[in-house]
Amino acid sequence: MHLTIEILGLLCVVAFLAGLIDALAGGGGLLTIPALMAAGIPPVSALATNKLQSTFGTGGAFLAFARKGHVDFRRFAWPALAALVGAGLGSFAVQQVDPSFLAGFVPVLLIAMGIYFLVAPKMSDMDRHSRLGVAGLTMIVGMIGLYDGFFGPGTGSFFTTALVALGGLGLVRAIAHAKFLNFCTNLAGLTVMIAGGKVIWLLGFSMAAASIAGNQVGAHLAMRFGGRGVRPLLVLMSFVLTIKLLSDPANPLRVYLGW
Repeated sequence: MHLTIEILGLLCVVAFLAGLIDALAGGGGLLTIPALMAAGIPPVSALATNKLQSTFGTGGAFLAFARKGHVDFRRFAWPALAALVGAGLGSFAVQQVDPSFLAGFVPVLLIAMGIYFLVAPKMSDMDRHSRLGVAGLTMIVGMIGLYDGFFGPGTGSFFTTALVALGGLGLVRAIAHAKFLNFCTNLAGLTVMIAGGKVIWLLGFSMAAASIAGNQVGAHLAMRFGGRGVRPLLVLMSFVLTIKLLSDPANPLRVYLGW
């Protein structure tokens, strides 16, 4: 596998845009994972390299929110632990899957995530009464963490939606805590992927630098304007990249369906 300077630069641009979108609404992986696979990166290595760049990106956004006092570490200690455990298990599981199955399954998941972003309800900036106690919230976070370790795109939005709908948080506080939990899942998933030898380091660090910049811009925009207004763009770009993946005649999903 050979990456040209042009492809590396394009992937870094995608990482910046994904980081910005991720800090605002979650779902940046809907852009980076198909972009990596379209560049010829094997599916598991694409997931692992994406996990490296997104760990730095979400970490930067999480610190930006934490410095402003938006993160309640005491309340979210147990959910954070569940996020770590769930993501570690998910990352281990994805490395046991046949790569050809994963290459065919990824477009299906991307389409499902795009539809989710298209129909997901709008969220308020006002805090409300929590519908779940710590135990219930911890269980939900653990399941989302498992998904993030196995695949990942949409995790930030899933956390945000759960924290608004079930945790009673306003949108900005929900985004802040989603960044904290997403950083935990990324860190755990990355650790397991490193142990499996799946990370492409130079590419991952290059994209990480771009993702940090994008997440910083997005975090400040979220604190100032909230997380609205980016979903249509995210849905459009994710569907375009999914079509790019399916345009390959050798894609296992196309072969299976006889397209």
